[in-house]
Parts: sequence; structure tokens; C-alpha cells
Amino acid sequence: MLTTLFTHPICLEHDTGLGHPECSDRLRAVLAALEAEDFHLLERAEAPLATTEQIARVHPLAHIERVMAAVPEDGHAGVDADTVLSPLSGQAALRAAGAVCAAVDSVASGRSRNAFCAVRPPGHHAERAKAMGFCLFNNVAVGALHARAVHGLQRVAVMDFDVHHGNGTQDIFQDDPDLLYCSTHQSPLYPGTGDPGEKGEYGNCVNAPLPAMAGSPEFRHAMAHIVLPAIDHFKPDLIMISAGFDAHSRDPLASLHLMDDDFAWATRKLGDLARTHCGARVVSVLEGGYNLRALASACAAHVRELMAA
Repeated sequence: MLTTLFTHPICLEHDTGLGHPECSDRLRAVLAALEAEDFHLLERAEAPLATTEQIARVHPLAHIERVMAAVPEDGHAGVDADTVLSPLSGQAALRAAGAVCAAVDSVASGRSRNAFCAVRPPGHHAERAKAMGFCLFNNVAVGALHARAVHGLQRVAVMDFDVHHGNGTQDIFQDDPDLLYCSTHQSPLYPGTGDPGEKGEYGNCVNAPLPAMAGSPEFRHAMAHIVLPAIDHFKPDLIMISAGFDAHSRDPLASLHLMDDDFAWATRKLGDLARTHCGARVVSVLEGGYNLRALASACAAHVRELMAA
């Protein structure tokens, strides 16, 4: 079994406008990095369109219709000040969510050992009934509920190491005892959520905020003493990763100081837990990362560890 990369060219056609940090060049940088010689064994697959049924396990039908109706025929339209749509944004969002469902299918069936979804728009800020923070549909949550509904993987843990707290995933997971959401993130920072006291209805939200200027020691301590024990105790049937790389020291949107080795280390530790509890099943999904060089190198380090798992 190999690591499989799920992506689709239409994700490049989600045009957010001149100067927007969540731009197509992000995905181009990631895909270019994954063309290097050491990724020649990385299996590649085209992301399908997510179905309404798949997305509606997470988002109300009214929300899905509202997002798709907001897609302009030409030019740009804003969901909010940060979240911009262009004519192919709806199709890109469906492919992004579809990639995660297809990755879950591949990992659950044993066709892939693990998978990485190189897609945009990202998803972890999308709440159950609200698009925000560059995100339209919550890709990782759609994948988690697909894993449960189709493959009987009842207990799903999501680890989110994006520098911004995944308020959307927490919103969707917080009332379900069989879904675990764990996050390391800079605080204070957008979107203003992720306090350690936000524990979810069943203690199933685990937040480990880091102060500005924190780096490897603080991140690894939070992972080793808060996040990894929580996942170990939860005993998941599937581990998913919201893989944002904007906690990198070179990222312009935040002030943490992680390096490529930190993302590789976290991936390796999560892979160890996956082997212990869920047959090594891991599905990782691209979230943030806005310095192109840092995004490419950190993402490559992440995928390299997936391939070595």
C-alpha cells in the first residue's frame, strides 16, 4: 500500500483576487514540491466531486444552497471580507470535499496506507452553517462523517496544527462524543476561539494555544503532553490531520516559529498512534500556509513522513 495524493486542477481555478493570501500559487507550490524525485512512489488520484449527500452530513442543505448560489457568473463575490468567490469556486469546493471522501474510501478499503489531499479552498473555519475565513465547506468534517456513514469508522480524531484555530471543526464536532478535535494554534489570533476551556460537550475538544513567538519546544511540549495523550486515550478508528503550515517561522499571517522538522515530527507521532489504534489509517488535508517557499518545504516534509509511515 502506498501514500495517495488526491487533488484536482479545478482547485487552481478558485480565484480569490489580486493580493489575496489564499491564492492559487499556494497549491501550485505544493504540487511542484511533490514532483521531486523522492516522491516518485507517491500515488496520484483525481479528486471527484463531493455529492450533496456527503456535504449534507455536516452542513444544512440551506447552507450548501446559499454557498453555491453566491458563486458569481463572472468577477468576484464576497461571502465576508476574507472569503472571496469566483465563477469556478463552487466546483473547486466540491472537489476539495470530494477529495477527502475519496481519500477516506481509499484508506478505509486498504487501497492506500494513508493519503494527503492537496486542495483548496481550505475548510477548517467553515462552521456548520457559516462560511468564513477563506473556507466554504468543512472538508475534514465532511470526510470524518463520510468515514462513519460509509465505512463504519465510528471514532474519528482530527489533529489541527494550522496556526489558526479551526473554529468550524470544533463547532461541528463539539456535541458528538465519537468525534475528537485537537488543535495547536497561536493565541490570541483569528478567529479568537480555541481557549483551553472550550472542551466540548463530552470533553472531546482539546485546545493547546501557543503564545506569539513560540517555537519548536512549546509546540512539541503541547503535542507530547496534551494532544497525543488525548488521541491515545480516545482510541480512534481513523486519524485525520488538518495540515496547515502557517505556523512556520516564515509565514506572514502569524508569529509562531515552527520549522519543517516540527511538522515532520508531529506527522511521525500521529502515524505512531495510527499504527497503534487504527491500522495506520491517516487522511491529511491541506489547510493554511501563506509563504510559498515555507509552505512547499513544510508540506513536502509532512508528505515524506506519511510515505515513510
